[in-house]
Amino acid sequence: MSDAEREHVGELLQRAVGQGMLSLGEFTERMDTALAARTRGELNAVLADLPGMTIQPEYLQNEHAALQQQPGGVPAGPYPDASAQPAGTTIRGRMSTISRKGQWQVPPMFAIDTRMSNVSLDFTRAVMTTQVVRIRLDDAFGTLSLVLPPEATADLNGIETTGANVDNKVNTGPPYGPLHIVVTGRTRFGTVTARYPFGTRMRWFMHG
Repeated sequence: MSDAEREHVGELLQRAVGQGMLSLGEFTERMDTALAARTRGELNAVLADLPGMTIQPEYLQNEHAALQQQPGGVPAGPYPDASAQPAGTTIRGRMSTISRKGQWQVPPMFAIDTRMSNVSLDFTRAVMTTQVVRIRLDDAFGTLSLVLPPEATADLNGIETTGANVDNKVNTGPPYGPLHIVVTGRTRFGTVTARYPFGTRMRWFMHG
């Protein structure tokens, strides 16, 4: 299967959430299945019970073209790590400081591939295209800081750690907020933090 086909299925699942056909919990489960799928049958299974949700023919054609380009005609499997993500959907850094803030465009899915780097992603003014954003992390000896707008939620439970610290200071849901961040992957001897802007909880306390 091509990466475009998987991404297209992710968009269809996002649409199903918006139309009330799926809860966010069901969306997360089906996205995990879609990202791990190795056959088109496994991928289509996540859409089978959703009326009107089918893979468009052009994605099947793209898949055939991608198959021809693979050495030996073997299609690429699900992303084994962040470095295997399609071009343009990965934030990479080696001994670097990386920041995203202001009105930056946030894709529905992207990866972070870093070593000994400091990454700060501020979603408070970001331009969102979906309610749920999935991040695949592959980090060593680095820090990842996620700053979420008030009422947003995050799920960091899918991060595998080795000598690392994961600190979720925001609500996890349900109920889910207007933005829900799901981080999976791994970090070795690093730190991952999700928090609200400074002073948010104090304002909640002062205003009841």
